[in-house]
Amino acid sequence: MRRSIATVSLSGTLEEKLRAAAGAGFDGVEVFESDLIGSALPPREVRALAGALGLTIDLYQPFRDFEGVDEARLERNLRRAEAKFALMVELGTDVMLVCSSVAPESRGDDALAAAQLHRLAETAAPYGVRIAYEALSWGRWVDDYRHAWRLVREADHPGLGVCLDSFHILSRGHDPSGIRDIPGDRIFFLQLADAPLMPMDVLHWSRHHRCFPGQGAFDLSAFTGHVLAAGYEGPLSLEVFNDVFRASDPGRTAADALRSLAVLEDETARAREQEPPSGGRAARVELTRLPAPPRVRGYAFVEVAAPDHAAERVRRALASLGFRHTRDHRSKPVQLWCNGRARVLLNAADPQLGHTWSGDTSVTALGVDVADADAAMRRAQRLLAPPLPRRRDPAEAQLSAVAAPDGTSVFFCPHTPAAGEDWLADFTVPALGDGGEGEGDLTGIDHVGLFQPFDHFDEASLFYRSVLGLEPDDGVELASPDGMVRSRAMSRAGEGPRIALNASMLGRGPYEDARGGPQHVAFGCEDVFAVARAMRADGVEPLRIPDNYYADLACRTDLEPAAIERMREYGVLHDRAGDGEFLHFYTPVLDGRLFLEVVQRTGGYSGYGSANSPFRMAAQRAEAGR
Repeated sequence: MRRSIATVSLSGTLEEKLRAAAGAGFDGVEVFESDLIGSALPPREVRALAGALGLTIDLYQPFRDFEGVDEARLERNLRRAEAKFALMVELGTDVMLVCSSVAPESRGDDALAAAQLHRLAETAAPYGVRIAYEALSWGRWVDDYRHAWRLVREADHPGLGVCLDSFHILSRGHDPSGIRDIPGDRIFFLQLADAPLMPMDVLHWSRHHRCFPGQGAFDLSAFTGHVLAAGYEGPLSLEVFNDVFRASDPGRTAADALRSLAVLEDETARAREQEPPSGGRAARVELTRLPAPPRVRGYAFVEVAAPDHAAERVRRALASLGFRHTRDHRSKPVQLWCNGRARVLLNAADPQLGHTWSGDTSVTALGVDVADADAAMRRAQRLLAPPLPRRRDPAEAQLSAVAAPDGTSVFFCPHTPAAGEDWLADFTVPALGDGGEGEGDLTGIDHVGLFQPFDHFDEASLFYRSVLGLEPDDGVELASPDGMVRSRAMSRAGEGPRIALNASMLGRGPYEDARGGPQHVAFGCEDVFAVARAMRADGVEPLRIPDNYYADLACRTDLEPAAIERMREYGVLHDRAGDGEFLHFYTPVLDGRLFLEVVQRTGGYSGYGSANSPFRMAAQRAEAGR
């Protein structure tokens, strides 16, 4: 299907928005009236620029407060509309969005509103313009798409149809299945927006918190399926009011937007294939199909980059957790450290890493274990994930990698590598044998915590959801000593590879965006106390948790005093959900940014101990002050 985006969804001037939309690969745009009014280009030149960029102008919007008025006001409204119709001819678009009225002087008279909408369509006809009537979710009299359709049907004019907006319909909890009862040729336009579920005034919710499909809580695949089943064959268009998007780089936002539509089309196509035949009304359109999400088995490795002054502290921390330095890369300053099924690559700040590096000790790459690396790469590239060039010797493994929004490299490591694909073969094998790989107390990498700039939090979520097929949880907001932290975990039905995305709500203190917030790698084990005891025996103390935490634990749980005392001794924290239990401890922060975690899951526990995160952040703040 054709893809469009409203200029209100992007930052910049109208000209910059058009170039961003075209650069991302959109077919068309909705021109928002205020963007045109603020442009130095006259409408004909906007039309010429759009055409030169390969864009159509699919909609002009919005026209407000038209219907349900007295005759004198109606005449003024019609004169205002005629001026816009003439402008649209110059602009080269033939559909105008008319929002249901919110004017306090309007009347809730359906017969009057229908008659006036008929007159508007009659006035538009000589200009070749059609009217798409939309029910605003906060409309004074019409706030339901079914009501809007009744008015359009009663008005009975071929140049009058409805505009369906997913936010206005789903935010009010209206049943979208009724869309199937509207003839497809009377659905003049479709606008799509997702949103997180938020208990607030719907107008404020709409104006500030919409997001792209897949970044919120709405079931847009089912919604779009209803529209297509009705026979709609127009563009899929994004109309997203969002404070962050309106202040972010328009090219980056447009690419994120197009990625969201590609995933939505793919999900909708897969769902439609499972539906019975619709009797001929369904739209005869071709939806984008993507390669299936990769079959991901977990982490092959996590790479940590450390400057010279911090590398020894990272090695010390890894060794205290039972890791062994087992191999060295043949051509790069990279060491392989292993403990059981957990692998960490320690990179001594190679200036040609091929990805963004802040200069602090941090996670710079994720190696994900996939069944088919080539298919995973094809899907990633279809989703506009930028491929990463790699400096490699001809004899080294040909691994594919893409860049996540924060610059983290994501490598696709084949579970059963073919010739030339085994990344482990790029590392020298010590003379004493296999270096103990596969031996140790850790069961693997449980999850990775990646700090995101707040402006790109939703973009990162959509990236991992679309590229790796991970699903987000509902997310939590956590209180740190320096402000609120937003956290969202991504996984496949609670299984790996798990990624916890975190962002500061204000970006202050140690969580400021410019510096990069804390990151961590969590390792799984069968006995968290054994690992903690060995770490202490090796001379490394766990992050110190205040005694107040354990006093509170005794009050709110039925844990035995001896068990709580054991946790206090080793800095182990506790969480419970249903029959599941979670025990975990942390190392001190390494070089101001990275810390390590060891976790033990029992009874099907699938969370991350988020209830303990505020106390961990407070303990880290206290440690930094010592």
